[in-house]
Amino acid sequence: MKTKTKTYVYCILITLAVGGLSALLTRNNMDVYETINKPPLAPPAILFPIVWGILYVIMGASLANILIKGRENGIYTVPCVKIYALQLAVNFFWSIIFFNMRAFLFSFIWLLLLWVLIIIMIDRFSKISKVSAYVNIPYFLWVSFAAYLNFMIYRLN
Repeated sequence: MKTKTKTYVYCILITLAVGGLSALLTRNNMDVYETINKPPLAPPAILFPIVWGILYVIMGASLANILIKGRENGIYTVPCVKIYALQLAVNFFWSIIFFNMRAFLFSFIWLLLLWVLIIIMIDRFSKISKVSAYVNIPYFLWVSFAAYLNFMIYRLN
């Protein structure tokens, strides 16, 4: 496999693995979503894994593109990789805090941290690849929507 293709495959698989492991660790507590009071606009539970799967692929591809562009143009990409890894770690723990711990207020605050990290990631990515930055806007918007849901679930429960 060529280096570019390997980079895309590895970045996407690692991102999907992180999301998959988080889902695996929360699978026994996902029923909490069905039993709690939800706000207007709350989508059905089946939508979440579909959207997250798509977002993880996009996120992984955007990181791969950053690494490739950096390698091709001699750009130092470590700050981008660090913020990507940090936001992915925060993303990983959100569902554990929300579903396993049922700490709705803390998970909302945690989402606000993720929201800030995504903004920083998009900003850093934009300095190397506008495309890699822009493709993460749906991720930012989805986390914004998740913050609305999370906050309203905290208020209603």
